[in-house]
Amino acid sequence: MISGAPDPVAPFSHAVEREGWLFVTGQMPFSDTSLEAPYPEGIEAQTHQVMKNLETVLTGCGYTLHDVMSVRIFLTHFENDYEAMNAVYASYFPDGRRPARTCVGVTGLAKGARVEIDLIARRA
Repeated sequence: MISGAPDPVAPFSHAVEREGWLFVTGQMPFSDTSLEAPYPEGIEAQTHQVMKNLETVLTGCGYTLHDVMSVRIFLTHFENDYEAMNAVYASYFPDGRRPARTCVGVTGLAKGARVEIDLIARRA
């Protein structure tokens, strides 16, 4: 568990590390550590908050976004939010150094979030 990261919405760890690999649990757009904290309005703000929460977990484990190898993104309003989410997401990874990625539309996410992102990182 990482200090400063949002409390889990279910029984799981923020991250699990094994032999230089870090598996980070999907982060929600909570703006505080409390599960009662409201989500920001709109997909752009929610995506920024999810990325901030992912960075908190990565930093707490001694990793950075530069170490990210693979990302999975889940969107509840895929058709409406895909382009706007991509614009925000792309701002966190430089051209030429973007991780492998999957993005899928889903029927629902915990606590009514519009976006959830998990990732896998590896120490260089």
